[in-house]
Amino acid sequence: MAFNELRAIATFTKAAELGSLRQAAAAQGITPQAASQALTQLETYLGVRLFHRTTRKLSLTEEGARFLESARPGLQSLHRALLDARRGREEMAGPLRIVAPRFIARELLWPLLDEFCAAHPGVEPDVRLDDRVGSWVEDRVDVGFRAGGPPEDGLVARRLLPLQLIVCASPAYLQRHGAPANLDALAGHRCSGFRRPGTGKLMPWEFAMDGEIVARELPAGLCVNDIELEQQAVEAGHCIGQLVGLVAAPAIRAGRLVPLLTPHVADHLGLYLYYGSRVAQPARVRAFIDLAVARLADKPAWVLSAQELGRPSPPRRPTIVGHATVGRKKAAKATKAVG
Repeated sequence: MAFNELRAIATFTKAAELGSLRQAAAAQGITPQAASQALTQLETYLGVRLFHRTTRKLSLTEEGARFLESARPGLQSLHRALLDARRGREEMAGPLRIVAPRFIARELLWPLLDEFCAAHPGVEPDVRLDDRVGSWVEDRVDVGFRAGGPPEDGLVARRLLPLQLIVCASPAYLQRHGAPANLDALAGHRCSGFRRPGTGKLMPWEFAMDGEIVARELPAGLCVNDIELEQQAVEAGHCIGQLVGLVAAPAIRAGRLVPLLTPHVADHLGLYLYYGSRVAQPARVRAFIDLAVARLADKPAWVLSAQELGRPSPPRRPTIVGHATVGRKKAAKATKAVG
């Protein structure tokens, strides 16, 4: 049913209820002229006269009385549906669909969910961990987290954290094999390789060099497709790895890993929070977004400072020149995006 027809029926029923077209117009927030036009259009569409009208009196015709009897239940049902939808938007209850890459589940997502569920027990989180890029629309996502570049057009995105790419090794590995003096020396070390979810192709390592991001293909002595497994292999001393700062930072601060080649740490990628609209969100979605931003945005716990990297001053943020696609590729190194 077109909107003008619905408005005309609503005007008709309100006029029948109040006995005045002018009062019906006022109740609906429209002019008397608009109300009269809507009623005339409805009568023309139906081909019957619904009211006997004079300047002072309004009364239903026989056809109008029958139409009112038929239309009123439908309008009441529609009114209830509108109220239910509005109530559902305002209530802190119902399903909350979240997608996220696996590597943030334990350190970032679980504490967030734990706090949110304790505060809002009526909300029903439905969490899917997926390292591949999915469809926000098809998957009916309320809130998503993406590692790498910004999500697709049409979504609202908030960059929560930079994702540093840090070359690391364990103290045991360095004691046995020494540390690479420069990027070229990496070829002589046993390096980890990260396979792209979906294709299985090895991802290049990326470095900040002279204000740009450059990629290098390195022979892999140990290959994985899971960031936490890669971290465990590096901590165990089996290889050198380029790890995402979000998972590497706690291990470096605890002394389990040592950052290497720190002048070349790249941070052009990020962890993004995304959702569909800034307005018309259910209260539960808005509350989760607000909590995620409050707990995660720009928090130093997940980013190593220049001092922790052994650098005298904060590095200049590199620009991507001639390597735009390389930056996107490394999204997979951060376990890609979420759907």
